[in-house]
Amino acid sequence: MQGAQVIRVDERDNVAVVAVEEGLPAGARIGGLCQLREAVPAGHKVALTRIPRGAAVVRYGAVIGRALRDIEAGERVLEEMLELPEPPPLDALQAPAAAPARGEPLEGFGFEGYRNPDGTAGTRNVLGITTTVQCVAGVVEHAVERIRRELLPRYPNVDGVAALTHAYGCGVAIDAPGAEIPIRTVRNLALNPNLGGEVMVVSLGCEKLQPERLGLRGEEPFLVRLQDGGLGSFDAMVARILELAEKRLERLNARRRVWCPASDLVAGVQCGGSDAFSGVTANPAAGVAADLLVRAGATVIFSEITEVRDAVHLLAARAASPDVVADLKRAFAWYDAYLARGGADRRANPTPGNKRGGLANVVEKALGSVAKSGSMPLDGVVPPGERAGRKGLLFLAGPASDFICGTLELAAGMNVHVFTTGEGTPYGLAMCPVIKVSTRTALARRWPDLVDFDAGRIAGGALTLEQAGWGMFRLILEAASGRKTWTERHGLANPLALFNPAPVT
Repeated sequence: MQGAQVIRVDERDNVAVVAVEEGLPAGARIGGLCQLREAVPAGHKVALTRIPRGAAVVRYGAVIGRALRDIEAGERVLEEMLELPEPPPLDALQAPAAAPARGEPLEGFGFEGYRNPDGTAGTRNVLGITTTVQCVAGVVEHAVERIRRELLPRYPNVDGVAALTHAYGCGVAIDAPGAEIPIRTVRNLALNPNLGGEVMVVSLGCEKLQPERLGLRGEEPFLVRLQDGGLGSFDAMVARILELAEKRLERLNARRRVWCPASDLVAGVQCGGSDAFSGVTANPAAGVAADLLVRAGATVIFSEITEVRDAVHLLAARAASPDVVADLKRAFAWYDAYLARGGADRRANPTPGNKRGGLANVVEKALGSVAKSGSMPLDGVVPPGERAGRKGLLFLAGPASDFICGTLELAAGMNVHVFTTGEGTPYGLAMCPVIKVSTRTALARRWPDLVDFDAGRIAGGALTLEQAGWGMFRLILEAASGRKTWTERHGLANPLALFNPAPVT
């Protein structure tokens, strides 16, 4: 790719993406293919040949749309020129005759982590305080600030404290279909490996989501119910939270990092603020890293249903068994119906930033998004809010919202997060390290204290895809061992966001 004016992913493509950071002017010649009829910004597509009205516009070797009018060679290809194709029919999905090869196992790779009583391993040693209802969030946030200020300095082996607050728990149809999703998400967030099994719950008392429904247990009093008669003031509430927190901090502080095999990792792979380079640099590099993790025995979770819907046939073709295909069909059909109930479909997904970055529609976005899953067999589908029940490559059937997706991956057991971005975002999580990967070197230069890995070097020719994947794999192990990412250094952490498809009363 070094020195290339445009990037053509597949020899079948009749469009290419402008790779030059400052864009290309009108009249620029693209090799021996065409001459630009107009200026084209970086990341945007140019037609390499004449595309007649009704003909397929092809990128990644796949149809991303059909021309609504004649598109001339050298012309910039925009969203309004394309007719969106129908998504792949779910009924036609079939498992392959044989699952893809898994590659040679990678042995000897590991990280320095915290071993938990249930056999899992944490990459961080965090005190988590979960809540049953949004009403207590303010009190918990106040208590957490005091814990950080007054208690944490005395417990240097504890990495931090996270308030697992959320906007759920009351004013909702608690027994309606779909309500099980946020409930089990709250429960499984508290069981994340980075919290060390030290469950602590703050409840109001009158809410619909009573603590008992979470099924969480502790060896000593682990629940603070703010409406209890013994808590006669705000100060008493906070004091009680701090009292229980200190006992847990003492135990967490006694823990030490030990060598853990890479198979103890649960890596979440996600993209946000995507652009036309996402499917060329950062996502394929993350896919190489994902393959290496799976070969090392780890669990890799990727998600975002609407950003995979138009590439679901590619996942089915990699399914490890017919049962995985059946689970894919069930999950995607449910989500199609969910969107339809709201009067929406997958076309609502691309953002103005996605389009500014060169993505014409959700089909093009999906083909680039699925690249971060790598090439290993798809071993399972995780329902939203559930914990990952096996190792290997797993698809989490949740929305494409960055914050909902991150929350669901934490509930699934994620202990390290890889987040690719083209347009840029300061997104972070309090419960696990977030490794920010830029699709373009221009973003890494603009945000040098937010980007952990510059995958734009692939387009610039400084790294091969394989080299970038190995570099990311090693960075994941280093972050899992305690190396702080930029979001951790700045203390950036977005609030958790539950997925609640059930009615609010």
